Amino acid sequence: MSADTAIMPIPGPIDPVPVPRAATPRADGRVELVGLSKDRIRTALEEAGLELRQAKLRAKQIWHWIYNRGVSDFEAMSDIAKAQRPWFAERFAITRPEVVEAQVSTDGTRKWLLKTHDGHDFEMVFIPDADRGTLCVSSQVGCTLNCRFCHTGTMQLVRNLEPSEIVGQVMLARDALGEWPSQPEGRMLTNIVMMGMGEPLYNFENVRDALKIVMDGDGLGLSKRRITLSTSGVVPMMERAGEEIGVNLAVSLHAVTKEVRDEIVPLNRKYGIDQLLEACAAYPGANNARRITFEYVMLKDKNDSDDDARELVRLIRQYRLPAKVNLIPFNPWQGAAYECSTPERIKAFSNIVFEAGISAPVRTPRGRDIDAACGQLKTAAERKRKAREAA
Repeated sequence: MSADTAIMPIPGPIDPVPVPRAATPRADGRVELVGLSKDRIRTALEEAGLELRQAKLRAKQIWHWIYNRGVSDFEAMSDIAKAQRPWFAERFAITRPEVVEAQVSTDGTRKWLLKTHDGHDFEMVFIPDADRGTLCVSSQVGCTLNCRFCHTGTMQLVRNLEPSEIVGQVMLARDALGEWPSQPEGRMLTNIVMMGMGEPLYNFENVRDALKIVMDGDGLGLSKRRITLSTSGVVPMMERAGEEIGVNLAVSLHAVTKEVRDEIVPLNRKYGIDQLLEACAAYPGANNARRITFEYVMLKDKNDSDDDARELVRLIRQYRLPAKVNLIPFNPWQGAAYECSTPERIKAFSNIVFEAGISAPVRTPRGRDIDAACGQLKTAAERKRKAREAA
């Protein structure tokens, strides 16, 4: 295995969580306004030369145009003097990630291959259902966790996505769905899951700042009850996520014994199952109305026995967790070391958990034909990257 394709090791003794990396400046030198809070937009305008009163007024107007109207061109901002608009355009940018490729599955799932302003590829997915539409948002370019069943996890971590690139995914989906001006009723995009590329809690500050804009009533206006953050178990950051973001929590559990979870979710070697479940029990705001979701990918002869199901029930009861379990049929990919459990085995596992009074629905795979299903967000990004390198 060459150095440039070697899988990155799991994080060492010092977690890369509390150390934010400086954002890469735009090549054109302009300040990106997407992803900035109202106060930071005002500060940016002041630093560019506007006096305080003007900066406050213009910041409020610009915020409304960006997040309520979906505008990305200062020329469209009709309440800003026409003569002043070029001044803003020279100094500030309002951009989305670049769309490299957009695909639509036979089941209606949409996947976008996107590019950052400095040339890195990542992906997002929109999953429509009869009563909701869920956007699966990425938090990093690549991933560092190396979960063995996950195709996305075989990518190298390139960098964290910036708040503008996280919020930009939501805005881009709104563009594609024609959902501007922003309004709370009648939306197709009703839910967000931070379950795309990357581990959100290894990019905590940027994810927090982006989601605050998404949840702002004057911003994109999605309720925190309709947003779910998924973690593989970065225990030290879980309580902080509950306190500072306050969205629903999903945990990629996938196994109930140390031996198996160490193998398929290597982060377990650092933060074991008991530590993880203690952190779940302490998660702020978790209750029967806002249950913690345990994601559990079904792997043939690895984690799918009746004993595994009974141990899952025992653990949930031991820690008195308000929980539900999402059983996920494994999505195969070339080179994977595992197979999907049979439908009969998945049904038997689900029944044991259900009979214990814990919800355990089987997730219907979506977007498999365009590699948009759970764990598959890698194929298009890697293909495009290799094509560019070969050119």
